[in-house]
Amino acid sequence: MLVQGKWTEDWQPVQAKDEKGGFVRQISSFRNWVTPDGSAGPTGTGGFKAEAGRYHLYVALICPWASRTLIARKLKGLEGAVSLSIVEPALSDQGWQFGDYPGSTRDEVNGATYLHELYTRAEPSFTGRATVPVLWDKHLGTIVSNESADILRMFDKGFGPLARPDVDLRPTDLADAIDALNDRIYPRLNNGVYRAGFATTQIAYDEAFAEVFAMLDELEDRLVDGRRFLFGDRFTETDIRLVVTLVRFDAAYHGLFKCNLRRIVDYQQLNAYLHRVLAIPGIRETVNLDHIKRGYYSVKALNPLRIVPNGPLLDWA
Repeated sequence: MLVQGKWTEDWQPVQAKDEKGGFVRQISSFRNWVTPDGSAGPTGTGGFKAEAGRYHLYVALICPWASRTLIARKLKGLEGAVSLSIVEPALSDQGWQFGDYPGSTRDEVNGATYLHELYTRAEPSFTGRATVPVLWDKHLGTIVSNESADILRMFDKGFGPLARPDVDLRPTDLADAIDALNDRIYPRLNNGVYRAGFATTQIAYDEAFAEVFAMLDELEDRLVDGRRFLFGDRFTETDIRLVVTLVRFDAAYHGLFKCNLRRIVDYQQLNAYLHRVLAIPGIRETVNLDHIKRGYYSVKALNPLRIVPNGPLLDWA
């Protein structure tokens, strides 16, 4: 946790609770947008023009929010335009750190040891948690955004001709339906598993648990008609937002987060859907099961001895 730009305590998963003892997620602090001409986006200020080589993405492979942006970067063909750094999977006492764990990288852009150093470089008096993903502007030496939903949409539409035009993750005719389904999936499932895992009272856990499985049941029913993806044959950002939770569910959320009523493999439609999404070229290579397990099971508040389980066997891994 940073307070006025100074690291003040060991990393803790829960920084805020509601009146029922439920987990409250920190609101993203940097909300600027990359746009084709550098004009301001829906939030923040302008000046962030789409240019090849100007931007750098910091991610953790364990993190579903960061994985949203990795998938979008891959599908939109932006690997050559937006460079990448990957933190180590295990959370240190100072949060995310760079290093030499397999699949991780050093920070070759800023030379940081810990991710929180980027936050204080961008805002010396920053107070809050240093989260991933981070989209960094190499030219201005600052954070563009640390909101995954915004970065996903920037990669889809904000980079203009630098990105693949044949991939449209939020087509205009589906925009309202996409937003509506996102607004259902996020609190009940994407964040619902965290609300269950980090609940500090029984009532908060019970409520989150019920919503997680009600949402999974709803999505299972949605896929019964044989559609390939959530909106038929077109793969959208909502599919990205769903799949990053599904790939982590059986390996981490089912056990560590106590979301153990059913596994994804127990859902006929959702399990088949997961396989279809992972078969899309480029998506499977953004998934690192070792990082996912090692990262989640490094959370001392939930797993003090940090023993990483050998299972489960996953038929897509």
